[in-house]
Amino acid sequence: MTYLAKPKLHHPTLPKNELGFTRRDYEGKISTLCAGCGHDSISAAIIQACWELDIEPHRVAKLSGIGCSSKTPDYFLGNSHGFNSVHGRMPSVLTGANLANRDLIYLGVSGDGDSASIGLGQFAHAMRRGVNMTYIVENNGVYGLTKGQFSATADAGSKSKRGAVNSDTAIDMVSLALQLGATFVARSFSGDKDQLVPLIKGALAHRGAALLDVISPCVAFNNHTGSTKSYDYVREHNDAVNRLDFMPKRAPISADYRPGAVIEITQHDGSRIRLRKLHDGYDPGDRLAAMNHIQAHQARGEIVTGLLFIDPQADDLHTHLNTLEKPLNQLTRAELCPGAATLDRINASLR
Repeated sequence: MTYLAKPKLHHPTLPKNELGFTRRDYEGKISTLCAGCGHDSISAAIIQACWELDIEPHRVAKLSGIGCSSKTPDYFLGNSHGFNSVHGRMPSVLTGANLANRDLIYLGVSGDGDSASIGLGQFAHAMRRGVNMTYIVENNGVYGLTKGQFSATADAGSKSKRGAVNSDTAIDMVSLALQLGATFVARSFSGDKDQLVPLIKGALAHRGAALLDVISPCVAFNNHTGSTKSYDYVREHNDAVNRLDFMPKRAPISADYRPGAVIEITQHDGSRIRLRKLHDGYDPGDRLAAMNHIQAHQARGEIVTGLLFIDPQADDLHTHLNTLEKPLNQLTRAELCPGAATLDRINASLR
């Protein structure tokens, strides 16, 4: 279904932004994710944020790796630049593109498997180098494309629907980003649009490495061993000509709670998470205090959401490397190849 585009017809009464675009102009193709998946809510929030910021779609470069989350760039900003890389390698591909053309707005979309496992090293270097990007992790704690194994962000002691218990310590993406030097660090919940959209807008406007970890429920893995209604049981007892899966439709999970409050969310598989929204007086300018705040509430079994840290004076990779203001892809051959004499002077300075 991914190849199916949405209808181009727009109702004449749809509101427009300063560029004359409606929200529909920021949409992509039809989503093939399971109905009710939190990732689709994140895509909707990205669309809303870009529309409200009056961003020209062609100025955005969206990149991803592999996984359910990495499919989502096809579902928003259909008129922007896009690149789907290999598993865990999105940050390095984005870094190269950013160095070649600094004039684009870079949006990296990844998942907890793509970023916290095979891509953990890539994630770390993108954060510490201060690559000017918005890095969104669509975090559901499972490997969705390979049938629901625990990911590296799954909490220790959590149980899968197949009955397995996770014995490994979870990787906390926001704590890791803070330690690595990210200059915009936030966490949200896919169902909390009122919080998520402003955080995306802030991340897109930030100069430097901006991480947004979004808790996103997975709806698919609710069939368990022993059930006569499970897919595996039916396959073992049915001589079918095709192997087809049916994902039951689920309503998206939403949340509405005030700053400083705690809410318990029951996910589609019956598991529960406790979200605590930052209070109004929280200071996001203290990196060490942010790390302590996260750890203190994590010990209580709470996931803190909101803008955890921001450095308003942050630099990016181009400042660190002292690159030219002009994008590399706009330089002439004479500018890129100044001649043997210039190369000799550079080599002599390094001896």
